Amino acid sequence: MENSNNKKRTSTSKPSGDRKKTSSTPKPAMAKRSQNKKPIVKKDSPNVPKPIKSDEIRLNKYISNSGACSRRDADIYIQSGNVKVNGIPVTEMGYKVKPGDVVNFDGATLMPEKKEYFVLNKPKNFTTSNEDDGDHRNVLELIKGATTYRMQPIGRMDKNTTGLLLFTNDTDIIRKFSLPNQKSPKIYQVTLDKNLKFEDLEKISKGVTLDGHRLFVDEVSYIENESKNEIGIKLRTPNVKVVRAIFENFKYTVIKVDRVAFGGLTKKNLPRGNWRALTEQEIINLKNI
Repeated sequence: MENSNNKKRTSTSKPSGDRKKTSSTPKPAMAKRSQNKKPIVKKDSPNVPKPIKSDEIRLNKYISNSGACSRRDADIYIQSGNVKVNGIPVTEMGYKVKPGDVVNFDGATLMPEKKEYFVLNKPKNFTTSNEDDGDHRNVLELIKGATTYRMQPIGRMDKNTTGLLLFTNDTDIIRKFSLPNQKSPKIYQVTLDKNLKFEDLEKISKGVTLDGHRLFVDEVSYIENESKNEIGIKLRTPNVKVVRAIFENFKYTVIKVDRVAFGGLTKKNLPRGNWRALTEQEIINLKNI
């Protein structure tokens, strides 16, 4: 007599080889349906970003482009209600200005400026200071014919320091390179009253403490084929006065400081007292530092 339990087991069990294989990869038909499925979001949902027209510009950028102030400061003016568009106060952050809109900033109508950038090989007896002094002239005189826009120098230079000096009407760039923590490399050639001792060179290379603050020096070396009183030094501080202070800290008198490189730019083929406009690639590099 046949065992009923064995019979049941025989009729329901299947060889392992006949089992269907499963896969995490969806079938082609399912994948197609998934691709064609529309997102469950309404057109007027606040989560759907509105397309920005190419001829529109954010209000804070428009103000910055006019040369009035930086974007960050523009945001403060906008929030305080001191900016009007077509006569109506605008306090909305991210507001877009359209072609033909009239923007009034703190009582004055603004016109957007084209951003321009120039580099000057500064000579002696010109300064970035606006103080009236018969012993020196302002560096702006040297780029007077470069543009009709109002330019500002990036950083400060006294009348005795020569070399690379940047000018622009881009307030964001001016602010960026004026920050104390700005890390753009600057290279100076320094002329001393006497030869720099090797042990002092070694000490400077390890960093210097000035007025209780530790200053790191990227590189310092004698200049090839020159006497030992001609020194090259690479720093990241925006303060030119620090260059003199470093050597004076070791009892040397600084005869001359010449900035030969700034933010990847050099004064090669640029005679003293001359200027040139930055190339498009140089501007991109400057913004990405």
